[in-house]
Amino acid sequence: MNSGDPPNGLDQLSDEALVAKCRNRDGNAWSVLVERYKGLVYSIPLRFRMPDEDAADIFQSVWLDLYSELDRLREPAALRGWLMSATSHKCLHWKERENRRAGKALGREVNLDIADARPLINEIGLEAEKDQLVRDALRSIPERCRKMLKMLFFEQPPRPYLEVAKELGLAEGSIGFIRGRCLEKLRKALEQRGF
Repeated sequence: MNSGDPPNGLDQLSDEALVAKCRNRDGNAWSVLVERYKGLVYSIPLRFRMPDEDAADIFQSVWLDLYSELDRLREPAALRGWLMSATSHKCLHWKERENRRAGKALGREVNLDIADARPLINEIGLEAEKDQLVRDALRSIPERCRKMLKMLFFEQPPRPYLEVAKELGLAEGSIGFIRGRCLEKLRKALEQRGF
């Protein structure tokens, strides 16, 4: 087990099982839950084009709300939806405040009609859900594949094959072949999730 791996296979638990452990104040389970969905929660404010500081505030606020509501969460299986909904609502309230501030600066009143924002929320929600499916699929493939794909496709700039080979202890010439096999595993994992 690497130092970054969750203890006792917590990462393989369902949301329901993690929530049950979190309700019993298991800090390791809470860490795994936050790690599992941090990308989802943080991606929503960024899609609203929030400054990083405001996005970080919303991120913290959502997790604090979840922690305080954990014992009252009726459907742990619907946790992903709860997180998306809570984050979207906080983003809309932020957008309303920003619009009011902008209106006051211009000397007029500006209101964001929540009904007008529904298409934006739906679009952002669908994109965030797709991104989360990719994160879930990545989590389900072997660690070496996960590391390789993250280095090649998720880091900016992507790492050169020579650097990837050194870090993974592989021959540089084998990276293309292994990358293809890893992408196939990721494709199958995505298909299993309905992507």
